[in-house]
Amino acid sequence: MEKRDYYEVLGVSRNASGVELKKAYRRLAMKFHPDRNPDDAEAEARFKEVKEAYEVLNDSQKRAAYDQFGHAGVDGQSPGAGGFGGGGFGDIFGDVFGDIFGGGRGGHQGAYRGSDLQYNLELTLEEAVFGVQKELTIPRMEECDVCHGSGAREGSEPVTCHSCSGLGQVRMQQGFFSVQQTCPTCRGSGKIIPDPCPACRGEGRARKNRAISVKIPAGVDTGDRVRLSGEGEPGINGGPPGDLFIQVHVKKHKLFERDGDDLYCEVPISFVTATLGGELEAPTLDGKVKLKIPPETQTGKRFRIRGKGVKPVRGGPEGDLICEVVVETPVKLSKEQKTLLKAFHESLEKSGRKHSPQMHSWTDGVKGFFEDIKEKFKQ
Repeated sequence: MEKRDYYEVLGVSRNASGVELKKAYRRLAMKFHPDRNPDDAEAEARFKEVKEAYEVLNDSQKRAAYDQFGHAGVDGQSPGAGGFGGGGFGDIFGDVFGDIFGGGRGGHQGAYRGSDLQYNLELTLEEAVFGVQKELTIPRMEECDVCHGSGAREGSEPVTCHSCSGLGQVRMQQGFFSVQQTCPTCRGSGKIIPDPCPACRGEGRARKNRAISVKIPAGVDTGDRVRLSGEGEPGINGGPPGDLFIQVHVKKHKLFERDGDDLYCEVPISFVTATLGGELEAPTLDGKVKLKIPPETQTGKRFRIRGKGVKPVRGGPEGDLICEVVVETPVKLSKEQKTLLKAFHESLEKSGRKHSPQMHSWTDGVKGFFEDIKEKFKQ
């Protein structure tokens, strides 16, 4: 049978990069592998074809010969040309799945990245809005002071693991399928400790408190996280350290509530100020501002003060401060004051004007509601 063009077999162009070749190879190798297609002779043939094409095109010298002379330039050179050759299915799946299961062929794979840590930090609203420098104490695993990270008792040393011969990994073979995994005896370190350090019990690490200084940027809010690269737990066997994530929680404020970049506060006013109007001082996070109350202001009226909110942590204009007025009912009135209020109320009633529009509107609505009910019962 005449062989198909190798580029056609992999479904790539003739100028495909090594990354494109490997991607196409992995996809087709998984698709046609005999373990996925038992008793399927056609799939097995396609698998051989894909393997052969990849082994030629992935080799720069063989690829150059193939591009110039075609199959004649590489016949007999490809390990896969006459069958599965070489390492067979096991080696192919070592390549295809090596990244997933933790290792390619050869080499020491015992170095692991350290664990990430999280610290919950509570801030006041002022600290969150303006930013703050915090000194924190972080408990984490660090190198043992007694054994200096070796895990062995003083005067002794770790020895090479007998299960993996110091590689840190072992290969598991089941039929055609081969997986390289971390050695269960030494946990990937390549060494075992016959006489462990009594201080850290052979771990090489002990829990300590580490003092760090962290700058919290202005504008953070509850739920935001500040990442400190490399401040997590140290790596294992020379691996890189993890990261520390500062989880922000903003405490409730006695005056303000935050909604995104805006701040809200309630401002109580007397019914005289609400009726006649006036001027009062409203609080902000960085001082006081004058707030003008127009006559006939009702409870719930909101006044927006531009730029007195929060500056977004990722940049942009400041939010606003929104003051909501609450008309306060007088309490602990004297007899004389009550008499004056009654006289005032009577003067309002005699005027014939609707001095309380919301109350009159509500009263009219209630009357209409009951009239509708009466009409329904008549029917």
